[in-house]
Amino acid sequence: MFAALIGGILLGYPVSFSIAGVATLFAFLGWMTGIFDLSLLGALGQRVFGVLTNDVLIAIPLFVFMGIVLEKSRIAEDLLETMGRLFGSVRGGLGVSVVLVGALLAASTGIVGATVVAMGMIALPTMLRNGYSPKLASGVVCTSGTLGQIIPPSTLLIILSDVMSNAYQQAQFAQGKFTIETISVGQIFAAALIPGLVLVGIYILYLLARAWLRPEDAPAMSEHVDKPSRIEIMRAIVPPVLLIVAVLGAILGGIATPSEAAAVGAVGALLMAGLRKGASPTLIIVGGGALILLAILSGIAPIRMQRSDTGVFEYMAAGFYILLVLIGSTAIFTSLRKIALAQILRPALTSTMTVTAMIFATILTASVFSLVFVGLGGEDRIADILKSMPGGATGALVFSMLIIFVLGFFLDFVEITVILLPLVAPALILMGHDPMWLAVLIAINLQTSFLTPPFGFSLFYLRGAAPKEVTTGQIYQGVIPFILLQIFAVVLIWLLPDVAVWLPKLIY
Repeated sequence: MFAALIGGILLGYPVSFSIAGVATLFAFLGWMTGIFDLSLLGALGQRVFGVLTNDVLIAIPLFVFMGIVLEKSRIAEDLLETMGRLFGSVRGGLGVSVVLVGALLAASTGIVGATVVAMGMIALPTMLRNGYSPKLASGVVCTSGTLGQIIPPSTLLIILSDVMSNAYQQAQFAQGKFTIETISVGQIFAAALIPGLVLVGIYILYLLARAWLRPEDAPAMSEHVDKPSRIEIMRAIVPPVLLIVAVLGAILGGIATPSEAAAVGAVGALLMAGLRKGASPTLIIVGGGALILLAILSGIAPIRMQRSDTGVFEYMAAGFYILLVLIGSTAIFTSLRKIALAQILRPALTSTMTVTAMIFATILTASVFSLVFVGLGGEDRIADILKSMPGGATGALVFSMLIIFVLGFFLDFVEITVILLPLVAPALILMGHDPMWLAVLIAINLQTSFLTPPFGFSLFYLRGAAPKEVTTGQIYQGVIPFILLQIFAVVLIWLLPDVAVWLPKLIY
């Protein structure tokens, strides 16, 4: 089935149609040969309903909208210009600035394509003008954009948390446990945060080492530019950092669910975009402060006006809450008006619907694929294969990671996550692997799928945005060292599991 799926995708059929078509074809082939019961497809309705009513997945369109609004408000340009002027005088400094901007954009937008295109159009020409090796410059831009998949919040981690939570519950049921534990999105975010920062550190160390060993590949800026002032640095860095703190802090601190935090991020992105497009700074700051105060006070002192013993204090508090709502709403509507006039709102909504529809279509059709695969006995065969691997639990995990890595050459991270992982993750957890540590290893592995040809999306994004003098071969060769660095990061997290599990254990 997997071979047929890859074949369908290589022939150019849309991914969702390929998944559903292969599943339907094999279901009827199995029925005709007497090894598949078509009545199993009756469970498809429940699976679809379960996906559409999953509270965790509601966060996906909100995070996507947040990222697209920030990307279209040109926040990346300011960050790249400021960081380039700050670090450009150091050998390898332009590359370091691209990695740092990629990390900031990863934590504030999480949109790989937007980040790669923005940096490919702005940073790549600057790096080439200053004598950077085209291979190194292309590799840095491609890889920095993929940080949006491992640094939370990210769409990959949201989908992965849902899959791993289901796998963990399935493993506990198989062990005869009926008082089960679950894995939350917050735990996966916490587990991925430090490894993501470690990966950023690995990239920076590599760039500095290469600039020292081969200065012709990453020289200091030959163009004379003034150092940015503290005010310019603060103006470029503080808004996205505040948004990151608000979203991640709300999730990791247990103040809000991922969906609620995603809504906070979407509103914050709207206010930031409105400020950049001419809205009154005073109104945006006061409106944002009013919304934050409303969130805090409503959590500390909720007002229920329907109660019979409501007194004067409750009426006064309710009036104050309404005032805060009006102030915050004014700031939001003003921002919406400004970004609508700037031709940002409509494209942002269209892109959000397109990306969300693509993700959910893949998840829904993957439900058909996995249902048929299980009905054909594929799940039991995979479990038997993993159990028979030499080396026991370690051998099974190595085999699974290699399969994920190879499939990353042909499939997107969404397809791998929702098709393959539900089949292998329960068996790996039953063998004793920590689910959060396992999720981080898989996330870093899946991140390489954006860099591996022929279907590495970052390669396509950069090819479309890069200058003509940068060849496709140079882009492909440029990402090879960074793929090896990501493999090194997987090995590092494997050998030092506390890097992934320390923070979630501390918080939760």
